[in-house]
Amino acid sequence: MTSQDRLPQSRHLATDIPGPLSTAAMQRRKEAVSGGLGTAMPVIVSRAHNAIIEDIDGNRIIDLGSGIGVVSVGNSAPRVVKAVQEAVANFTHTNFTTVPYMGYIEVCEALNRLTPGKFKKKSILQNSGAEAVENAIKIARHYTKRPAVVVFEHAYHGRTNLTMALTAKNLPYKDGFGPFASEIYRMPMPYSYRYDGNLATIAEDSLAHVISKIEKEIGAHNVAAIIIEPVIGEGGFIVPPAGFMPGLQKFATENKIVFIADEVQSGFARTGKMFAVEHENIEPDMIITAKGIAGGMPLAAVTARAEIMDSSHVGGLGGTYGGNPVVCAAALAVIETIEEEKLVDRAAHIGTILFDSLNALKAKYPIIGEVRGRGAMVAIELVHAGTKDPNPEAMAKVIKYCQSKGVLILTAGTYGNVIRFLPPLVITDELLKDALGVLAEGFATL
Repeated sequence: MTSQDRLPQSRHLATDIPGPLSTAAMQRRKEAVSGGLGTAMPVIVSRAHNAIIEDIDGNRIIDLGSGIGVVSVGNSAPRVVKAVQEAVANFTHTNFTTVPYMGYIEVCEALNRLTPGKFKKKSILQNSGAEAVENAIKIARHYTKRPAVVVFEHAYHGRTNLTMALTAKNLPYKDGFGPFASEIYRMPMPYSYRYDGNLATIAEDSLAHVISKIEKEIGAHNVAAIIIEPVIGEGGFIVPPAGFMPGLQKFATENKIVFIADEVQSGFARTGKMFAVEHENIEPDMIITAKGIAGGMPLAAVTARAEIMDSSHVGGLGGTYGGNPVVCAAALAVIETIEEEKLVDRAAHIGTILFDSLNALKAKYPIIGEVRGRGAMVAIELVHAGTKDPNPEAMAKVIKYCQSKGVLILTAGTYGNVIRFLPPLVITDELLKDALGVLAEGFATL
């Protein structure tokens, strides 16, 4: 029996949170680790399985964050653990561009099969979402021989120099870290909850405005790529209004612009579809994946039309650790788990529970301005009652209460007033409802 088998899937408080052991360890962290790193919950994990994290004080915490959407198949998922153990015993590294191996090829084959698009596709593997975004932009520019990249308000694409330029929010991601890469052009994102125009025509009006800005301020013939998140992640789980993204892709296709879907947070069954673009039957020229792709192992990918991926010269793409063999084994196990355990359907079911519970809270507490998202990627935006003014203070109090009771939830949003829910897709209904009950208690304390 493994330690994971012995970890009950139930919430349990052995001490106050944080407990004495975590408090002491956090002091060591303060002395040893850069102060530039934040902490969402001040506990030290000892083990985790499925939707429970156990800290070194013996507290069992319900995980509604999944390592920011990473362990969607559950922490230490059995297939992933087994695959990693077998792979690491065989070999740990050769570098795929030095001596290739089957795992890399098989992950690329799986991505080419799973991602939307009836055209021939090819893939490359990297270590992180930001690295994949960098490669996507690099490839699109090389393919089109154009410099400009169009991004959107509220977007998050990473923390490297180029991806910070693509990311919208200044604090905490960009402040003081410039200068940033050039030829990045930001467009308005239709944010339904905060839209001042006619909601009945938000998609059409916003699309017309974006297209006009691209044509007049950049020139469509200068644009290499349009990159957009199908569900805006760190910006607050904003879902673009129906029709906006298909219209944007149509414009891109007509102008030979590479249309890139950043599915780093929304991909791999998270939204009740394998990929979030499938909710509107979109087939991107290029799709970026990471986070949920490998069950906690560091992996990311760029998948695109074969002619785009083959446009780079030999040796133009690569990297030391990209598509490490152990990580590839984990990814194949994740894909098998998603398909065998029908986690796409499970994500939709979890979404129903989340929306029902959160909308019931919204009806009771007017500080909840909106419930939004797709599938098991859901958020609530907190405002001052009777207004749409952001209420980060209430968000902080609710988060703190939930943590004290053994429930981990994450924040998000351009205005620092959004609570987001990213539970593992293997969480039981009972555990999820227990966590939502604690959330309700948190609102009752306000």
